[in-house]
Amino acid sequence: MSTGGSTHGLTSSELAFKKGSNRDKLVLGLVIVGGLALVIGLAVGIPLSRRAAPAVPIHDPDLAFAKTFLQTNVLIDGHNDLPWQYRQYAKNKAYSVMLNEDTRTQWPAGTPMTDSAFPVLPPQTDIPRLRAGEVGAQWWAAFVSCAATFKDAVRQGFDQVDVIHKFTAKYPETFQLALSASDIETTFANDKIASLIGLEGGHMIGNSLGNLRMYYMIGVRYMTLTHSCDTDWADNYKADINGGISKGLTDFGRIVVREMNRLGMIIDLSHVSYQTMLDAMQASVAPVIFSHSSAFALCNHYRNVQDDVLLKLKQNKGVIMINFYTGFINCDADHANTTTVAQVADHIDYVKNLIGVDYVAIGADYDGVPFMPLELEDVSTYPVIFAELHRRKWSIEDLQKLAGLNFLRVFRAVEQVRDNKSNDNPHEDIINPADYITLHNCTTSF
Repeated sequence: MSTGGSTHGLTSSELAFKKGSNRDKLVLGLVIVGGLALVIGLAVGIPLSRRAAPAVPIHDPDLAFAKTFLQTNVLIDGHNDLPWQYRQYAKNKAYSVMLNEDTRTQWPAGTPMTDSAFPVLPPQTDIPRLRAGEVGAQWWAAFVSCAATFKDAVRQGFDQVDVIHKFTAKYPETFQLALSASDIETTFANDKIASLIGLEGGHMIGNSLGNLRMYYMIGVRYMTLTHSCDTDWADNYKADINGGISKGLTDFGRIVVREMNRLGMIIDLSHVSYQTMLDAMQASVAPVIFSHSSAFALCNHYRNVQDDVLLKLKQNKGVIMINFYTGFINCDADHANTTTVAQVADHIDYVKNLIGVDYVAIGADYDGVPFMPLELEDVSTYPVIFAELHRRKWSIEDLQKLAGLNFLRVFRAVEQVRDNKSNDNPHEDIINPADYITLHNCTTSF
């Protein structure tokens, strides 16, 4: 949550050859070998059972390539705020929503919302559009308002995780809850969308490592250390605005990071301050992610990542998942109407050129922002960005890394750190009351 189609498949044509012709046999052999080479090139590392969509003519050859490519290579998106839409429009009643139908018709403009402090967002996600966009794995954000901090943020956070479990279970033919890197690959091979859970904001643990562990037990596999508000132990990006000074992570914040390492929970640094980014990468022994951020050098919004942090991200072996929100891609005043696919690709290219293709991925932020670039309006449009990069002569290997392999590498590294710490006891530290940044009227004790 960042406030501020067609289908094309691999098919074969019947070829008529004259029986007994050596020339025709040679041609047939070349066709078969060439076809196998193409399939193998497109499907390295991913089982081939995904090739099920019928052929539909696409006049743009780069878009046709992108559709086919994403049918055989897992696309992992780092951040989607659909669970917040369930809260806003359906009061978390997942079984009242027909996610297998167009959500724009179910939540048209004017639909009452539970929290009018947030902007009206055009519904950007449903199953038909996820399928059209060839999404292989989706990180769903469990988000609650910063207004709930020090009040009932923990309870609301568990409610949002419950929503994700409910809509995943409602459509077992489409979704499968994924808890590991290998789960993502297995789910994709079975032609389903892997559903993963990210906790968008450390305010939802209520300064409790016990709550952090409980979230992990019910499937949360990354936590964004802050949303757009501070916790008692970490500053958010707003601390950097107008030359502000950030305290970064406190001692307890470093313990939170270490406990996440022990659990195998990915550390997400989108939304946090510059100093918090640096402190977290220093404290973590596992790679970190930016689940939905872009390049500060191209748009100097503090939700984006500055060059020196990107260089440290490379040392950390983490990944930045590029956000599509127009206000983070294009800092012009009229960004809502003028941002293009090419500008999103520029951010991806920028990271690739600065620190290498191994450290960039996709975290579009659908259903979390009001404006998306032209031609990238909803989750059906992912092939458009891959078509643009194919035009720019990205190799198949590099596109595979962007789509999913980079994130899978990070996820496995986090799991390896967890496994290495399997004999470590849980951290049982209690936050120092002196670290409280506000008077906790709703807290009785530690």
